Amino acid sequence: MGERIVRLTGLGVREQAPAWVVSLGHGATHWIAATFYLILPYLTEELGLSYTEAGVLVSTFHISSFLANFGSGMVVDVLGRRVMVQAVSLVLGAAALMVFGLAGGLAVLIGLVAVIGGTNNLWHPAAISFLSGLYPNNRGYVLSIHTLGASLGDSLAPLCVGGLLTVLTWRDTALWGSMPVLVIAALILISIARMDKDADGQISNKISAAEYFSGLKVMFTDRAAMGLCLMAGFRSMTQNGLLMFIPIYLANVLKVGPVMTGVGMTAMQVGGFFAGPIAGAWSDKIGRRPIVLGAATGTTVVVAFLALAQNEYMFFAGVSVLGFVLFAIRPVIHSWMMDLTPPRMHGSATSALFGTQSALSFVVPVAGGVIADHYGVGAVFYVLAGTMLAANVLVAMLPNAEKIEG
Repeated sequence: MGERIVRLTGLGVREQAPAWVVSLGHGATHWIAATFYLILPYLTEELGLSYTEAGVLVSTFHISSFLANFGSGMVVDVLGRRVMVQAVSLVLGAAALMVFGLAGGLAVLIGLVAVIGGTNNLWHPAAISFLSGLYPNNRGYVLSIHTLGASLGDSLAPLCVGGLLTVLTWRDTALWGSMPVLVIAALILISIARMDKDADGQISNKISAAEYFSGLKVMFTDRAAMGLCLMAGFRSMTQNGLLMFIPIYLANVLKVGPVMTGVGMTAMQVGGFFAGPIAGAWSDKIGRRPIVLGAATGTTVVVAFLALAQNEYMFFAGVSVLGFVLFAIRPVIHSWMMDLTPPRMHGSATSALFGTQSALSFVVPVAGGVIADHYGVGAVFYVLAGTMLAANVLVAMLPNAEKIEG
């Protein structure tokens, strides 16, 4: 069994342990965000907030997460304490969630949500750069494990936090819901904190501020790295548009009930759950470009097909395939970005990637809504197929670049 795992993934079971620990931490960041969304209706009702004020809280989460991109990469690369930054991001996010129960007004809640959004983003540069440096020859596979953690957090939080809300107030739920996050933060510190240092006890991959800004200039003038960021942005536009408009299409056009709408969304997520490790491990063997180009092409075709689906059965079949190709590409893009940039700049490279994705994704909800109002929800899928086609073109145009090892 062990030999088969090594043959498929390139790593033994024990070698993978740090990656799975980090994956749990990634799941914890999604747990925090999901807990916020789940308690939002109850705190809105108890505190007498309007829907507009509730919307302000959600917008604060996304805006703070986006703004954190401008500093999180620098913090990670200059400090070099990638594991410590992961733990701190979890502790601060959990602490903000705990204090939710003491909040009595909108202003305090906005501040707490800003902390959650900012620390949620701080996680990614630290975790992705850490895993990339620890597994330079298996980046695709280990970053797919990192992605699985997000899926685990998104899946478990609604069940666990929803159960807590049936027996506790939203304030107590916020308190107890933060406890698993603190446990995982402690696990990270105990099990892998020593990996921040090399054999001589020195912090590895730490750079000065001058070296950081010099490296940043080189990275932002690198056509391959910036082209990949732009490609990832168009892919993210497509993904966020699908997450918004697939439930709307199922409920309002195909007229299925809430249960079947949930089944449709689950079908898409399940496909991605299995596709990520396969695509990641395969990309370690044959390269990133063929996997990204193949998955992006498949996504374009399937999204266009969704607009033509005449009944829910065809649509469900389409979204099942969609999840497989859409989510398979995500860890491979992350791995490719790490290949293109020096290890000491991996934190900032991750911030650039996620920042571009966030910036372009802001456009989708409003633009998609306008298109749906004027031309119908089905027309949105054609537009999303177009954004994915743009991602295809960008992949094809990316220059060949050597993997940077140091």
